[in-house]
Amino acid sequence: MPPGITTLAADAPTLSAANTGFMLICSALVMIMTPGLAFFYGGMVRVKSTLNMLMMSFISLGIVTILWVLYGFSLAFGTDIGSLIGWSSDFAGLSGIGITQLWDGYTIPVYVFAVFQLMFAIITPALISGALADRVKFTSWALFVVLWVTVVYFPVAHWVWGAGGWLFELGVIDFAGGTAVHINAGAAALGVILVIGKRVGFKKDPMRPHSLPLVMLGAGLLWFGWFGFNAGSWLGNDDGVGAVMFVNTQVATAAAMLAWLGYEKLRHGSFTTLGAASGAVAGLVAITPSGGAISPLGAIAVGAIAGVLCAMAVGLKYKFGYDDSLDVVGVHLVGGIAGSLLIGFFATGGVQSDAKGLFYGGGLDQLGKQAVGVFAVLAYSLVVSAALAFLLDRTIGMRVDEDDEISGIDQVEHAETAYDFSGAGGGAAPRTASATASETTAAAQTKKVDA
Repeated sequence: MPPGITTLAADAPTLSAANTGFMLICSALVMIMTPGLAFFYGGMVRVKSTLNMLMMSFISLGIVTILWVLYGFSLAFGTDIGSLIGWSSDFAGLSGIGITQLWDGYTIPVYVFAVFQLMFAIITPALISGALADRVKFTSWALFVVLWVTVVYFPVAHWVWGAGGWLFELGVIDFAGGTAVHINAGAAALGVILVIGKRVGFKKDPMRPHSLPLVMLGAGLLWFGWFGFNAGSWLGNDDGVGAVMFVNTQVATAAAMLAWLGYEKLRHGSFTTLGAASGAVAGLVAITPSGGAISPLGAIAVGAIAGVLCAMAVGLKYKFGYDDSLDVVGVHLVGGIAGSLLIGFFATGGVQSDAKGLFYGGGLDQLGKQAVGVFAVLAYSLVVSAALAFLLDRTIGMRVDEDDEISGIDQVEHAETAYDFSGAGGGAAPRTASATASETTAAAQTKKVDA
């Protein structure tokens, strides 16, 4: 994503109604991704946790919006301070911005850039929630979101996209959020679950998705919204780069879905709907950093590689014993790493920049830069997120009581249930015959695990 740049007065752009309208539409598309994520995650949990899963995403829409206006936009995209953080008093409270004031170097107003970036800030902590299903107090989660976006997301966004940010200045390519969004969220998820521990019954009780149609609906909304997420990140339509990104988004997502399903069929003998949805999301994650640097043929390769790697990775939690409820680590962390590093191989040098990957004669230079970005964000987010979770766990507590977790977090935390079965003559939710992404893709491994 291009940060603000300074141009000469003679070359200063003027406001473009077309680009402004396009970016407002893209902002709305990114916004709908958070409810889409809520449905995607909500269908993957058991009936007794459905509403809590939905609310863990929806609350981010409220909390992050207010923080972004008060200080988040200024920290992420204000004047650089030491290559680590930004600050501009005019951006604090969005109080000193003219209604036609342009984002430096571009033809869209600052307000439009701010609201587009807001939608990225909203969905990133919501992604983390999938790893924590069934067991986190809602108040603790809300406070975690406040702290996490303040000390992790806002600084990392500045590193990657802010003018003067150290990763941007290094030349790390991240078109729309492989490091700042997906690796950031995936590493945070791993850090938190290592602190709060496993769900009651992990590796013993069936923890299958209660509504695969809801999962597919969520995946479809994510796929739809992702066109705004990716194509909009060039901040305009004047040179065709956004169009290439749009095409690559579709191509890589399709390739990843097919690759995941192929792996699933060969490994376990079935094509599952959850595999299709999870594979599509893996492709969306991987193309997010890379799609502005590669060709459509490269997008096929990136999507296929990510689809197989993520399908393999979701079973690692059974091997290593961490309870990543809905495979945030396996899909977002692994997919983000894959997409970011593969730029070092497949960058053509003819789309968003002249940086070339290894397969196009660029040597290992860009791959090295990508690796620095990947592991810097991973390490920072993992350590700080774990520290925040530890602090909250030792003060107000992160987890609900064991009895409340067993009986159902929806009733305990929200005094509601997702479905009323009394009218149908039954009081309990039926179990489904389908498995979670982890259970589907790692069934053979699961059988070997000693309960």
